[in-house]
Parts: sequence; C-alpha cells; structure tokens
Amino acid sequence: MSGESVREKILALVQELNEHNYRYYVLAQPIISDYEFDMKLKELEKWEKAYPQYVFKDSPTQRVGGSITKNFPTVRHRYPMLSLSNTYSIAEIRDFHRRIQKLLPGESIEYVTELKYDGVSISLIYRKGILEQAITRGDGVKGDDITANVRTIRSIPLRLQGDYPEEVEVRGEILMPKPGFQRFNRERIENGLEAFANPRNATAGSLKLQDSSLVAKRPLDAYFYFVLSGQIHFKTHYESLQKAKEWGFKVSDYIAICKDIQCIENFINEWDKARHQLDFDIDGIVIKVNRIEQQKRLGFTAKSPRWAVAYKFKAEQKFTQLLSIDYQVGRTGAITPVANLAPVHLAGTIVKRASIHNADFIEKLDIRVGDWVAVEKGGEIIPKIVGVDKTRRTGESTPTRFIQNCPACDTPLQRIEGEAAYYCPNEKACPPQIKGRLEHFISRNAMNIMSLGEGKIEVLFDHGLVNTPSDFYHLKASDLLGLEKEIIQEDGSVKIMRFREKTVDNILQGIADSRQVPFPRVLYALGIRYVGKTVAQILAREFHTMDNIRKAGYERLTAVNEIGEKITGSIIRWFEDPDNEKLLEELRLAGLQFSMKETTDKESSGRLAGLKILATGKLKNFTREGIKETIFAHGGTPVSSVSSKTDFIIAGEKPGGTKIKKANDLNIKIITEEDFLNMIAEGN
Repeated sequence: MSGESVREKILALVQELNEHNYRYYVLAQPIISDYEFDMKLKELEKWEKAYPQYVFKDSPTQRVGGSITKNFPTVRHRYPMLSLSNTYSIAEIRDFHRRIQKLLPGESIEYVTELKYDGVSISLIYRKGILEQAITRGDGVKGDDITANVRTIRSIPLRLQGDYPEEVEVRGEILMPKPGFQRFNRERIENGLEAFANPRNATAGSLKLQDSSLVAKRPLDAYFYFVLSGQIHFKTHYESLQKAKEWGFKVSDYIAICKDIQCIENFINEWDKARHQLDFDIDGIVIKVNRIEQQKRLGFTAKSPRWAVAYKFKAEQKFTQLLSIDYQVGRTGAITPVANLAPVHLAGTIVKRASIHNADFIEKLDIRVGDWVAVEKGGEIIPKIVGVDKTRRTGESTPTRFIQNCPACDTPLQRIEGEAAYYCPNEKACPPQIKGRLEHFISRNAMNIMSLGEGKIEVLFDHGLVNTPSDFYHLKASDLLGLEKEIIQEDGSVKIMRFREKTVDNILQGIADSRQVPFPRVLYALGIRYVGKTVAQILAREFHTMDNIRKAGYERLTAVNEIGEKITGSIIRWFEDPDNEKLLEELRLAGLQFSMKETTDKESSGRLAGLKILATGKLKNFTREGIKETIFAHGGTPVSSVSSKTDFIIAGEKPGGTKIKKANDLNIKIITEEDFLNMIAEGN
C-alpha cells in the first residue's frame, strides 16, 4: 500500500473507533459489541506500530496513557476560573433575582438551572478541533496542566465533531461515578491500600498521578457546562450547551429553563430529594442568567459572576440509635470518642460510626448510650452527631462518663489546661501513638511515601520492623517479602493482604524517593506538636537548617512572627529529648534534607518578599491552606493574628470582625482577594 493509502486506512479506523467511543461513553448507545470494538482497536494498534508516522493525536490508542510527569507545569488561564457565590435558601435565591431585576430594569429574564457536580473543575482548550490542553482551576488565575492525564478519560473527546470554531475553551467537572468508586475502593482495600473517603477525593488523587497509564485505569468521567470562544457567538447559555453536545461533550440532560422563582424552587426541591438516585455526586444546583448579552452587561464582581449563583443543599440529617462509644488514640495521644450507631442510610451511604468530638461536647448535649441521636454528614463526607432526641430516652439511660485511662496502654489520662481533649502521656510506648507518628511521617504532605498505607504500617509495626521513622530507611526486600495481614470486610469475610514482589519494590522505591523531599516537609514530618505545615514553612524559611532550629533558644524562636510561647515550648522540649536527638542523627545519616535549598521555581516571584499577610473570611479562589501556600510561593509570610507587624489583610466573605477592627485600629491596609491576585500577577 502507498503511504497515502495507509494514512487513509488508519484515519478511517480512528474516526470509526472514536465514533463508537462517543456512542458508548457519552450517549450510552453502543451499536457494536465490546469484542468487536477490541478487535478493531487491535487492528489499529497493528497499523500504528507498523507506521508510527501516522499516529494521530486523537487516536483512541493514545488514551491508554504511559507518559510520566514529574511536575505538572503551572499555566495562566486565558479567562479566570472564578467561583460562584453560594446560597443556602430560597430566600437568598429571591434576593439574587431581585438584584438581577435591579441591574436589568424592565427586561425579561430567563434562567438556566443545572446540577452542581461534586468533582474537580477542569478547563479544556481545543485548537482546530484537537484537544491541546487541560488545566485545573488552581487559584482561579493559574492552574496545573494535566493534559496527559485528561486524555485518558474516555468520555472527553480528543477531536471535536461537527462545526466547531478554530479555537474554543470548554469547562466542566471531572468526577468518579459511584459504582466505579465503590469498585475502585474495594480493589484498593484488597491490595492493602487505604480507601478514599469519597469520589471527589478519589478523582482529585487520580488526576495528580504522575503516570498517565495509571490514570487510564481509574473509572473517571466528565460533564461539561460552559463554553468560551471569541469566534462563535451564542444568544443563550442553553444554546451553547446544546452546541457542546453536538461537538461530542457529555452535557447533562437534567437542565431546566425557568422564567420565575417558582420554577427554580421546584427544580431545587426535586433534586434535593432525587440526588441520591444519581450515579454521581452533586452538592447543589447552579442558576445562570440564560441570555449571553445580559450576562455581559451584568459582568463580574472581584470574586464571581453577577449572573450566576449556586444553591448548596443542606446536609441530610437522620435519627438513629447510639449503640456504644469507642475511644481512639491519635498520634499526639489525644483521645477521640467515636459513636457506634445502628446502621442508617444517609446521603447515599450506610453510616455506622460518627464523630462525637470530645468530652465537653458529650457533656453539653448530654449524649448517652441508647439515645436516639441526630446524625449528618459534615460537607457531605464525615458523619457527625449534632443532637439528641431526649423525648425518646428511657429511664434506664445514665450519663456518659469519659474514660479515665488510655484504652490502648491503660495509662491514666491527662487534660491540658485550656484544651478540650484528654491525652495519654505515654507517648513513647503507647502503640496507637507510635503507629500514628509513623503514618504521619509517610503521609502525602510530609514524606509522601504513598506506597505505605495505614494497613502496611500496622503490619510492619506488628512484626517489629519499624518503631521510629528512621527504621524505614533500614528496610530490605527480604524483610518485607511474604508479610501478610488479614482484612475483615464489611460482610464479615476475610481477605489476605500479602507483600508480593511488586508491592515490596514500590515500598522501597517510595522510601528511596523520600530522601529528596524538601526540608520544610521533613520538619513537618517529625510530628512536633503544634508544628503544622505552615509553622514548618515559617521555621524553615527563618532558620534555613535543622541545626539552627535546634540551637535557637526561647527568645530567638518567639521573636519569629507566628511562633508563640506554646509552639516555642513544644519545639524546645522536642529537641531536648535524647530519643529525638538520636532520631535526627539517624535520619541525617539516611540522607534526608536537613536544610533549605535555593529555589529555581518560577512561581517564587519574590513579589511579597518580607511582607506578613493575614487572610480572613471565606475566599473564592483559595482554600485556607492554598492562600498560605500562595503567599509563601511569592516570598511572603502568612500570619494568623493581627499585630503591628502585619503588613496587610486579605478580606474575603464574612471576615473576622475582631480582626478587621484591630486592623483598622492599627491602620493596617485591608485589601480584597482581587487586589491580592493583581498584586501577585506577572508584571504587577
């Protein structure tokens, strides 16, 4: 065959297979069997192997992944990815409608109501119909380029169909459907890995994997809800969604066009009841002005579009009976009470356990075993007790008496003045505390040895292989091969987790890679009480080396902004402990990073160098940790309290009144989130 004939043959197979992919993953209307599809795919693979010069970007063979990304490059969004304002009642939706009417007096207003997906936001850029770039929301101004990973998601078109513009940006949400999530978690547990808490966490973790071939194995899906293009002009938002469907995107059919508040309210009420019947998670409803021309005139605030709002569902709440209370020991020795409940179906899952916070909370609500308690999921994720129905209480119930001794080692508990928790002081010999410190050491934000999950730490500890973090660096393949652990499933059956050759190789490679983890995270990994991620960053930037921190006295430490007496005392006590001195020396010999390295990160702009910045209130484009990391990345120091040393305050929604008053009293500048974004933007 001639070169052109081969090219045409391969192109025809690509187009045919992409059409079958679209019918299967987007329309759910396959017209050939899986076997027929696989045979055609194998034929395409054979041709591409023989003629690699004719492997097209949109070939379905490119979805299997395989590229390795050590670092996801940060790129600037062409159009900022702003968040929506949140509302929690129909009254607030009415207020939103009145604001629109005031801004568009006398005009007819139509709304589009859509489901609010609980996943990971993504922006896809297509040029000449080919997927060129996939960018996460990030801070709204810049996001991570995760194109290689997104290409593996089969419901996302690699090539558009129909009459698409030269360049278009389409935004949506990547998520993991519930059936796939449940199957995926079962497989993780069977392999001795920690289960993900919810589909959103599983999605976010999948998209940040460095090996795209692993992402291809995750059951990810995507829905799209917004089109941006300077080359095509739609009259309405609804029209743009229908066009996106024609191009090959998965767009939900659960959309309504509403001309009044009653229609919006009906849509909200319908999906508040029906949301748990969906095979993916939603956490609310989005309401948008339909006409694009009206959207343009309404414009944006510094934080969000004026023409759209999100209605967030209230956490579902149900009553069930409290059967018993367990007491868990954390890595710091804190004792946490956990409720064992009569199983109850809540927000799409069966709940059997819930948090009760601490002894003060038990006393305040007078929670007793046998009570009927109100349970809800905080943020739709973590079950917690929020109330007690005392009318259903029998005369046999007795007040709960908080335990006096550690449930693990029987040491008498202590309560530190000013703190709500009880503690076990036996930190060096209490097994849950030792295992907790080991789990903290290997966690993602610390040494990031993710090949070691909670189950594996327990196996290593129970076999006497690890007792302190330095023991990880002495492990050998011969120590690990053949280790096993019984895992009891929810149905009572027993699975065996075994340390096979591949598992062992992954563990040892993860430990070896951790030697390159930067100094601030090493410091955080040590688990010094009160030294969280932010404090570890501050200490590392201020003192540069582990030795300098160890040698710093009380006055030098407390002179550092954000390092108060409580943190200082904890740091000094930790470094004075002979066992910790020994641990540091062993970790130093193991090759861990004990000093700051000069950064070459382009994001370290230095635009905030020397500035002490406090953020208060709810920010639209940053999480609490995200704003701190951004301040650090540009050379500044995030602080948590207002003082004369504070340079300025970033005020979000509902900022702390006391902080704002003190800032005004001290004549400290208060800026908006938009001001801050402009401050760190390139060229400003």
